[in-house]
Parts: sequence; structure tokens; C-alpha cells
Amino acid sequence: MLQQTQVERVLRYYPRFLERFPTVASLAEANLADVLVVWRGLGYYGRARNLHKAAKELVERFGGELPSTLDELKSLPGFGRYTAGAVASIAFGLEAPLVDGNVARVLSRLLLIEGAPGDKAREAALWSAAGDLVVGARPGDLNQALMELGATVCLPSSPMCLLCPVQAGCGALAAGRVDELPPPKKAPPKKLLDLAVAVAHRDGCVLLARRPDGGLFGGLWEMPCAPIEASGTSTLRKMLGKRPVVGPQMVILQRTLTHRRLRLHLHPVDMTPSLRAPPPQYVEWRWVPFDETHTLGMSSAMETAMREAVPGLA
Repeated sequence: MLQQTQVERVLRYYPRFLERFPTVASLAEANLADVLVVWRGLGYYGRARNLHKAAKELVERFGGELPSTLDELKSLPGFGRYTAGAVASIAFGLEAPLVDGNVARVLSRLLLIEGAPGDKAREAALWSAAGDLVVGARPGDLNQALMELGATVCLPSSPMCLLCPVQAGCGALAAGRVDELPPPKKAPPKKLLDLAVAVAHRDGCVLLARRPDGGLFGGLWEMPCAPIEASGTSTLRKMLGKRPVVGPQMVILQRTLTHRRLRLHLHPVDMTPSLRAPPPQYVEWRWVPFDETHTLGMSSAMETAMREAVPGLA
């Protein structure tokens, strides 16, 4: 949960998650849909899917217990080098390094490690330095201290060098280069994704469809939508068939995701109560009562769109 999400927000979700899934076995036995509901609002839903997959593997391969070696941890879904190092050092006291954005900033300044974020030589130097530092007593405390130092003192801008406990040994401070290291990461341009969204509601229900578990918005519910081809109207007619009546665009909602800019073009659609097989990009669809929409896993962008477009849905 703490990956890509601030601590203050996680504190609201973590107790609820543990209450719903108190053990690895209970998480492994749950449906992914239930996991996504509890995760709803945290974003980056791939983390929830990987957590669910990891729980299943823990039960199947390790008897429901976390393995205590670095290589076995790395074999779990969602456990990259950083996550495996964090768990290995903090939970099992292993001399396993970790490098996240905060640690990278601290080490870059402390040891004058050059290079832009993502540069292979720089990454190798950072991991090598982290590996050298973590050797010794209480490796988990060392890793947590590095992360905390970067999060609270060695900030990206206006770092609090006068309060830093390692200022005497900081190469960047001595060289007057604190503001230069590390150089800012050049973010690639975000791809624009235009989606035509079918807003269909009747008798206190809204039409929602569920995506397959993998890919963008995997496993989540949403108002049926598709990438716009010629126009939003023609896209929805192609997706839904000739029977539904597709109205003109109501509104456009814009959201920024990690790697994309999202534009939702909302169109009213008059659908019959009986539904045929869902469009091919969905595994199911159904009419959902207004007061039950909160029980389904849904992206924040689609939740906003739904509440914006469906009268009477508070």
C-alpha cells in the first residue's frame, strides 16, 4: 500500500484491509473482486492484483508463510528487488539492500553518485552502495532510516541539511551541489486515451461491466466504454449493437493517470432491461442498483464519471 501512496492515506485503508483479510489464507481464498473493493480509492490496482496472486502462491508453495530468503521472496508476484529487500531486511533481519526514490536521493547526495534517474550505471552504483551500507547489525533499521531520512529531511527541493544527522559526511553539501543531485527525471509524455462511455440507467440501476483481470483497469467495474474511433457515438453503437439508442455527448471528464492522460466522453444510452452477452472486452455486465455501486471495485476516474452523469446517484 505504501508504494506510490502517502502514509496518511494508507493509515485509513490498512486497518480495514486487515479486518477483511486478517490472514494470508483469507486473502488467498477471497475473490479478486472482493480484494479490489477493499482497495477501492487507493489506485494503482495492479498492486492489489499482485498482492492477491502472491497470497495464493504463499499458500500453495510455502504453507501460507512468507519465505525467509531473498531469492524466494523475489519469486513472488509483485516482489521486485526493492520490495524483496525491504521484507528480507525488516522482517527477517537479512543484510539485503533496498533502493527507492528516497534512498536514491540520499545516497546520490551523500556519496556524490552522478547520473540521471533510470541511468543503468547510476542504478548499479546506488545498489552497490546500499549493499555495502546494509552489512552489519539491524539491517532493517538501517534501510528504514535511509527511507525516512529521504522522506523527511533529504527532500527533493529545500532539503533540511542543517537538521541532517549525516551532514558532516555529505559530499553534495561539502561541494555545494545539493540542488544538483540527483538531477530531475525527465518524464516521458503521457499517452492520451480517449474513451467513449455509455451512461445507461433505469429504475434506480446503472449499467456496469467488469473487465478481465489483466491489463489497464483489470478486474474493475465501469460504465461500458471503448477507445474512440471515428466518433464517440459510432464507437458505442459498434460496441453495443443497433438496438440501444446512443445520444449526443453529454460532457468530457479528464483525468491524469501514471502513464496516461484519460478523457472520458460521456454519452447517454437507452438500453433495454434484458442484456445479451457483454461486449468482448468485458467478462460480465449487469444492472447494478444505485445503493450497491459502492460494493464493487471501480477506478476513481470512473466513479467520478458515474456520479457526474447518473441523476440520483449520490
